[in-house]
Formats: sequence, C-alpha cells, structure tokens
Amino acid sequence: MRLTSKGRYAVRAMLDLTFHSNGNPVRLQEISTRQSISLHYLEQLFRKLRTGKVVKSVRGPGGGYVLSRSMDEISVKDVLDCVGENINPARDILNVPSSGIEIMKDEQGNEINATVDTKEFNLTKNYFENLGQIMQDYLATTTLGDLCRREGAATSAGAEGARNESMIRSNIGEVNQ
Repeated sequence: MRLTSKGRYAVRAMLDLTFHSNGNPVRLQEISTRQSISLHYLEQLFRKLRTGKVVKSVRGPGGGYVLSRSMDEISVKDVLDCVGENINPARDILNVPSSGIEIMKDEQGNEINATVDTKEFNLTKNYFENLGQIMQDYLATTTLGDLCRREGAATSAGAEGARNESMIRSNIGEVNQ
C-alpha cells in the first residue's frame, strides 16, 4: 500500500491548476516552476489527465490547461485513476504465494497451485479488502474543491493549527467487518 510520487505530483499539479486558473488556461511551465516538478514529467501526467477527461488543453497564444469540470466534480480518486495509481492494499491478493496461492510440486515434479484456505488467511484478506474499500471511498468523496476550501480554512485558522489536524474529514468512524 503505497502512493507513489506520480500520484502525489498529479494531485499537486491539479491543485496548482485549480488555484491559479480562475477560468483561464495555465501553462505547464508555470506549474513546473511553482511546484518544482519536471516539465517533461508534467507533460506525461497531463497527457494522462487529458485522456482521463479531468483537464482540457487550450491551444494557441495564452493556451495551457483548464479543468474539464468544476473543482467540486473532480475527486482525488479521479486524478489518481487517470495517472494509473493503485493504492489498494488488497491488489496483490491473487496469484502471489504469500496471498493464498502456494506453488508446489507434485510427485512428477510438475508445478501445481495449492490454495491456502486458513482462517488467518481469510481474516487478513477480508480486512485488507475492507481497508481498500474505505480508502477508495475516502478518495472518491474528497474533491479538489474540498482541498481548496481546506486551504482557505487553514489560512483563516492559522497555519499551525491546520498542520496538526485534518480539516477535510474530522473522523472516519469505526470499521465494521
């Protein structure tokens, strides 16, 4: 379970675009300079974001990129999905020896798959599948607009208080299995 720099950079770049657009196109060079992200890398990310229909490109003088929808209609999950990020902790459950399928040899030396079906395996498998669903739901319900408003609240509440407490979701509650 790991969010790579690709996903973090994509979300940062989308937030930069959201903050600096005001309905006008923003050049990738500007985002690159502000966020210290390679222009070449941003071009690759924005190609994927455009294909995923979260941004539109505007050609010509004064061109650049704009959001394809309102900031409240683009979730963090949308952005991560566009760039191919998968942070689901249960993604490796199948076809990996440590996750339920053991590769063994029969009497002739042929490889066979033996399924591990212990209560411990099933409990951990279900736990990580549930965790993955909670993470997907959280990412799907947090929009670029939520993050932008958090910045506004952080500015009015003072930067110190905002760093210590999440203002997007106060509590995700208990998990029932």
